[in-house]
Amino acid sequence: MRTFLRQNSLSIFFGVIFLAALVGQAMTGHAEYNAQQISDGLATVSLGRYLTSSSFAVDVAENWQSEYLQFLLYILATVWMLQRGSPESKALDDAGTETDEEQRIGPFANEHSPAPARRGGAVTWWYSQSLGLVMGAIFFASWAAQSLAGKVAYDEERISQLQKPVSWAEYVVGSDFWNRTLQNWQSEFLAVGSMAVFSIYLRQRGSSQSKPVGAPHSATDIES
Repeated sequence: MRTFLRQNSLSIFFGVIFLAALVGQAMTGHAEYNAQQISDGLATVSLGRYLTSSSFAVDVAENWQSEYLQFLLYILATVWMLQRGSPESKALDDAGTETDEEQRIGPFANEHSPAPARRGGAVTWWYSQSLGLVMGAIFFASWAAQSLAGKVAYDEERISQLQKPVSWAEYVVGSDFWNRTLQNWQSEFLAVGSMAVFSIYLRQRGSSQSKPVGAPHSATDIES
């Protein structure tokens, strides 16, 4: 068990703090929701009802979609785009999808390579795109969930103000949907861009996301 925990500590750590943050969001969101209900002269709701409400669903979905969009774009952008001096970038001569030999696929695979990498053909092609495809699928699914839950929450607010509900098509081109979307996107893009640039000049000893402390600022990826 100790070996398992050590070898999987990174995923376990983030899994635990993810669940803790989700529980914290549920508790504080429930309290805030009921405070608003009381302010509007409406009945409060139980925690269980809040967790199945559109209000909670849209808050969760809008964060998830922006996070997966961040990683999707970073995965795809770093195939071709480079940043001199950043460990977040490939070496300056490695832009592109690289050769089969460099990627160790097909006849260049070895006995330790995953089976789809050794097989070749369409199987290898799909496997070579699998990370981006899965990240993209989760992004679009959570973005769709945000739009559906957001519409319900938006309609509930409009009805409470004696206004007509809107269609899904009207909602996804409206300001509420795009305000929720863009306020998350801009923060993700800023964070990723900052990481790529800060890591050129700053160091974190022992981290895989940092160059060695003594590496020159111009060193990029494996050049360090």
